[in-house]
Amino acid sequence: MARKLGFYGALAFFVYGLFFYWYLFYFADSSLPFEYEGSRADPATFLNGRELMLSEEYSKIRNLLFFISTPFEWIFYLFILLFGLSKAFKKWADQTAPYKFLQTAIYLIWLSFFAFMATMPLSYISFSLSKTYNISTQSFSGWMKDELIDFWVNYGMMVLIVSVLYWLINKSRKRWWLYAWLLSVPFTLFMMFLQPVVIDPLYNDFYPLKNKELETKILDLASQAKIPAEHVFEVDMAEKTNALNAYVTGIGSNSRIVLWDTTLNKLTEDQILFIMAHEMAHYVEKHIYIGIGGYLLLSLLGLYLTAKLMEKAVDKWGRALKIPAVNDIRSLPLFLMILSMLLFISSPLSNLVSRYQETRADHYAIEMTKDSKAAIGTFQELTRAGLSQVNPPLLVKIFRYGHPTMLERISMLEEFEMDQRQKEREQAAD
Repeated sequence: MARKLGFYGALAFFVYGLFFYWYLFYFADSSLPFEYEGSRADPATFLNGRELMLSEEYSKIRNLLFFISTPFEWIFYLFILLFGLSKAFKKWADQTAPYKFLQTAIYLIWLSFFAFMATMPLSYISFSLSKTYNISTQSFSGWMKDELIDFWVNYGMMVLIVSVLYWLINKSRKRWWLYAWLLSVPFTLFMMFLQPVVIDPLYNDFYPLKNKELETKILDLASQAKIPAEHVFEVDMAEKTNALNAYVTGIGSNSRIVLWDTTLNKLTEDQILFIMAHEMAHYVEKHIYIGIGGYLLLSLLGLYLTAKLMEKAVDKWGRALKIPAVNDIRSLPLFLMILSMLLFISSPLSNLVSRYQETRADHYAIEMTKDSKAAIGTFQELTRAGLSQVNPPLLVKIFRYGHPTMLERISMLEEFEMDQRQKEREQAAD
């Protein structure tokens, strides 16, 4: 049975990979619909020939890496179970530590280390790709430092979460998923509160915006939107990337509007003000809190389905997977595999909601600034800096895009311009 599961799992991964290679490189069409040719959404109007070629190449390879990386994680966890490594990790932990918490910590350090080493080749390929196409400016040592920070931050949280999770499973085999979800609510809020001031500074330096004249203009926008902002933060990203970004992070008194320094260096003041108006829209329309609520609802459903699927999997394939019972920590790779699958399946829905919120934020920003020229220039520069496709293939949009495509965003702005001109003509006629 173990051989069959391993064979069919590897075969499914191989067929899946071939499908997406064929889809991305031979079938999918990312060309612009003819009605948009020559418009400001047409990349040929703002990218040169080399940039057009590089954006297509880079996007295809990057998208293929995305679609391969997630199921690779599933295959990794499956083989950890089938080869008896999860059983070996537990044995080593039991022999090393006398206390349950320490045994869990030792089990997790082995599992985390093997996962880190297994995924390192794909992570390095992604890093090397971004360097080749001049997206990343980071040195190998800087990249490796971030990878190690990721490892230890994730490991620390995993020790806490897994210890509590398996304590709950041992206390209540039927309702552990509900109790785990109830505990996840305050934990999620607490982590979002800490993120801007504890976790993010581990990776980058944050400081108040140094351009005080620009900060005054941004705070004036915030005042118009009735946002109680006192500072705008910038983050030193130029030593890592040429890409541009701005975002809202945190909740409560720790919420922040953050600008990458690459954005400050490459965009005009009017373009930056448009981006800031967009980010303020997320605050005004409470997108962060709506997102938290949606995440918590999905996590409730996800934990329930994970509990049911784990029970069925252990009942049917427990011997082959070397899992004696769900409440044994040897079942953790199965838990992680099922949860990852459910997250992947639900990503089209979460991306759809995110795209709707981002569209709302674009509308808010253009209504506030009334500067469609700056807005269109912003999206064109974002496309150039990230070598992104203006009109990505359908499956890429569904599974990867939490923002509208650049075609959708720029064409919306052109429609706004047309509406404004029509209103001006009507007012002049009156």
